[in-house]
Amino acid sequence: MTLPARIADSSAVVAVMGLGYVGLPLLAAFHRAGLPVLGFDIDPAKIDALRRGENYLTHLGKALVSDMVAAGRCEFTADPARLSAADAVIVCVPTPLGKHLEPDLTYITRSTDAIAEHLRPGQLIVLESSTYPRTTRDVMLPRLERGGRVCGKDFYLAYSPEREDPGRKDHSTQTIPKLVGGIDAVSGELAAALYRKAIAQVIPVKSAEVAEAAKILENVYRAVNIALVNEMKVVLTAMGIDVWEVIAAASTKPFGFQAFYPGPGLGGHCIPIDPYYLTWKAREVGMPTRFIELAGEVNRGMPDYVVRRTIEALNTRSKAVRGSRILVLGLAYKPDIDDVRESPSFELIEKLEDLGAEVDYSDPHVPATHKMRKYDLKMASVPLSEATLASYDCVIVSTHHSAFNWQTIADHSKLIVDTRNALSKVRGPREHIVSA
Repeated sequence: MTLPARIADSSAVVAVMGLGYVGLPLLAAFHRAGLPVLGFDIDPAKIDALRRGENYLTHLGKALVSDMVAAGRCEFTADPARLSAADAVIVCVPTPLGKHLEPDLTYITRSTDAIAEHLRPGQLIVLESSTYPRTTRDVMLPRLERGGRVCGKDFYLAYSPEREDPGRKDHSTQTIPKLVGGIDAVSGELAAALYRKAIAQVIPVKSAEVAEAAKILENVYRAVNIALVNEMKVVLTAMGIDVWEVIAAASTKPFGFQAFYPGPGLGGHCIPIDPYYLTWKAREVGMPTRFIELAGEVNRGMPDYVVRRTIEALNTRSKAVRGSRILVLGLAYKPDIDDVRESPSFELIEKLEDLGAEVDYSDPHVPATHKMRKYDLKMASVPLSEATLASYDCVIVSTHHSAFNWQTIADHSKLIVDTRNALSKVRGPREHIVSA
């Protein structure tokens, strides 16, 4: 049976490489659509947990994996040889930055090489990882065509950008429109047909490059606008004007304005990283990206700004940052999830510790830290209580989880540096609350 026929009758086996915040919900989406699925990850601990029916991504719900296991039609493996059993292999691996803000495509190249080693005729390969334009064509295609294989004949290759937003309630993997662009026309058509089995709206574009560039544009747009309000925050704060009230006032205009909000820095996998993928690629073709790079500079400077505001706030109370006990509220990069990727809280903790402060964190969604590419804090979350709050010289609000009782925090903290406007509605004195 041909691949189009297997896709049409939902017998095509869909493999997903990388079972993280993008890959696991995508695998579940295809499984819900009735297709047999194969989940691959190089982390054996993840594979063991999934085989037991355990979901390590709590925001997706405990039943996500157990329901898949109970229903059957799913396999979890760390053996790349099993990829040959799939009709389609979707690559959802990390694309981090190197130490000089250059793209690190190590996970893409290793995954592609593993696929190429076990590639069988007629397979469809789709990259979903965020990256710069022409990655699919210039990095993956040559690796897959080694040995005389030809794309569009022996295998098919496309790009479809992930658009996950962990914790969002109004959209899911199935309802977020899916862009699909192929290396050639037949690859694009097959990829679109596959995604239509699990995604409500699939939007074909002319090429993989258009799909890659669209993903970059989406995240550059957000990064630039967040940089704008971050800079406005710094300026307006110096003028004694509340930036949050200004944004609320501007938002009353029914056209020509979209609200973005400031914070202690950018988190998540996409916005802090993707713009640098584009600026790096732009240099290759001799084009400057001054606007995008300036936005990155502003956003990357926000943790330093929060630290400065904390130092100033402590100084007004005749307290040096060295020796101060500081509690950071929230380790996740956004509210009500456990995702800590690129979270500015890590940088805040590191910078304050370098200045001699004793720093703890509290996050109901992140009970303990784990080793990451840049950080290994070896810390555990501090349970909040009235006595605990009162024992710290300063509390910094980095992530505004709904589980935090803001009135209790306001009532029992000596000093609060609020980066999220989380305490805007608390009752009582506000002299000890500093905006940052």
